[in-house]
Amino acid sequence: MSDTPDAGANGGGETLSNKAAKKRRRREPPPDPAPLPGLVDAHTHLAACGGRDAESVRAILDHAQAVGVDHVVTVADDMVDARWAVAAAEWDDRVYAAVALHPMHAGDLNDETAAELEQMVRHPRVVAVGETGLDYYWPGRSDDCASPEVQHETFRWHIDLAKRVGKPLMIHNREADRDLLDVLAAEGAPETVIMHCFSGDRDVARECVDRGFILSFAGTVSFANSEELRVAAELVPDEQLLVETDAPFLTPHPYRGQPNQSYCLPYTARAVADIRGVSGEEMAQILGGNARRIYNIPLP
Repeated sequence: MSDTPDAGANGGGETLSNKAAKKRRRREPPPDPAPLPGLVDAHTHLAACGGRDAESVRAILDHAQAVGVDHVVTVADDMVDARWAVAAAEWDDRVYAAVALHPMHAGDLNDETAAELEQMVRHPRVVAVGETGLDYYWPGRSDDCASPEVQHETFRWHIDLAKRVGKPLMIHNREADRDLLDVLAAEGAPETVIMHCFSGDRDVARECVDRGFILSFAGTVSFANSEELRVAAELVPDEQLLVETDAPFLTPHPYRGQPNQSYCLPYTARAVADIRGVSGEEMAQILGGNARRIYNIPLP
């Protein structure tokens, strides 16, 4: 008999082994980065990272603080997340919260949820209204996603809320650049607008900068296929720049696809520092200072 079947079996075994190794690696958290003191994670989701009680939140923050991330802003997608976010901010003084309905959940806005969100957003440890905005990727792909029409209505409500309470508006934008910017212009943007996980090209970045918006970059800025994001991260003035993890998502290169947490933020901060041609330490001081000013977070 030919040796070909055995070779095929061995080849298949190697392929399976490689796939298994890749799958196993994707479950493993990245190693700790070298510490970079002074950072603030401008946008994370503690509950989705496992932070659903005081002990687990403390463990996440202890890990982050060990590499220089002194504070985090944990962000809500829906009403359940909003309650978790406020609770986390009460459990640990290194945590602040942002509450809103993500555009996917825009249909959840009614008299009852609006009243609860208004109450929560006035909490002293809630530092922003977010994340809210427009998402044109998921309609048609998910039966659970609100229609663009409903998203627009709920987005306008959040804009008004942010202006009434005098807190920053944290924006989610996916494939809706023009419409989102037009709604903000028509409604009148709040004093502070944060473009969370900025994903636009250089032209959108310039328009946002010209309007005085804050651009927050996640691990995506380090991805090989993100040249436009790197251009955007280079052109933003120092005072309009933030970094975030958006954990547990968007883990930076070279750990893309692995679990993300706030302790991974120095990887992204250093990527932005390299893009802008400054040291990681200098970048961390700029980024941390911006976050504390924008969110009104006192020094640790």
